[in-house]
Amino acid sequence: MYPTLDIGPLVLPTAGLVFIIGAWLVLSASERAAKKLKLNVEATYTVVAIMMGAAFIGARLAFVVMHWPAYQDDLLSIFWPLTSGFTWWVGVLAAVVAGVFYIRAKQLPPAATLDALAPGLILALIVLSLADFAAGPGYGQESSAPWAIDFFGIARHPVQLYEVASGIVALVVWWRFVDRRRYEGQLFLLTLAVYAAGRLLFDAFRANTPLTADGFHIIQIASLIILLVCVFLLGRAAGQDENQDP
Repeated sequence: MYPTLDIGPLVLPTAGLVFIIGAWLVLSASERAAKKLKLNVEATYTVVAIMMGAAFIGARLAFVVMHWPAYQDDLLSIFWPLTSGFTWWVGVLAAVVAGVFYIRAKQLPPAATLDALAPGLILALIVLSLADFAAGPGYGQESSAPWAIDFFGIARHPVQLYEVASGIVALVVWWRFVDRRRYEGQLFLLTLAVYAAGRLLFDAFRANTPLTADGFHIIQIASLIILLVCVFLLGRAAGQDENQDP
């Protein structure tokens, strides 16, 4: 869509700018969430920074390995430029593994820490959608809706902005329930469930979404599984909470 931003003689990659601003927002949101929940702010900030670093490195290395012939004769290109070429699902796995190890090593309360990490996680997903929208590698199906956007002469659903809207709703849910949390982990499950529901709905409008051999949307399948797991855990926790009430 808008892969570069021209500022005088400078031509800056918009995706890179979105990632830089997004990293600051994610760290700031996690820090504020930890303060709100009265957790160890420094430890929460550190785990987010480690997860972001692991996601970035893991996503880049996975892409390089998967496309090694394009890099074997120019090893410097592995490190620069970094404006594109990431396998983000591998980055997510790397971030989860790094976060789990750090939380265990520092003996942080897992459920409470997840509550504090939720806003940063959603913001990170919003940043990925905005970078996708700016750089243009992802695009929606053709549409005649009044809010459709022009993509190389074809009106399409702004599916990345739908994803951003899902993230904003999830953040609002976190904020509305933060002072009504009944148990640790509730905020994380609620926020993740809302976002997963949004992705389950809006991924149907993507034109280049990854598919299974049978033509099913992989992101929708993953979103449905996450949503069902979150709803199940929320329901079970709610039942236990009611049984404990006098």
